Amino acid sequence: MSDENLTQQTEAQTQVQSSPLRCVIGAMISGALGYGLYSLMIATATSFATKPIHSDNVIVLKLSSAVRTLVVGVMALGTAVFAIVAIGLLALGVQLLVQQMTKQKS
Repeated sequence: MSDENLTQQTEAQTQVQSSPLRCVIGAMISGALGYGLYSLMIATATSFATKPIHSDNVIVLKLSSAVRTLVVGVMALGTAVFAIVAIGLLALGVQLLVQQMTKQKS
């Protein structure tokens, strides 16, 4: 029973064509998320830098340093992913726009 429903749902779905406008909107959303993560990363790194670790234990110092590095690194990775997606979507939008213009000329 569920196989028939699944087949009917996949057949009913149509593939949405990408357009330059959709690419630009997606790039703006991704860029905004990337900027937000970048701002959060800078604020977190600044907060970590202004609040030193008060401990004499070497293990605590090493672990807290590793955790701080991982937290800032994950935020930097998220920032980079959203920035690359935004650049890729902008490039796709330009490519689609050029393709549309060359079709109209010929």
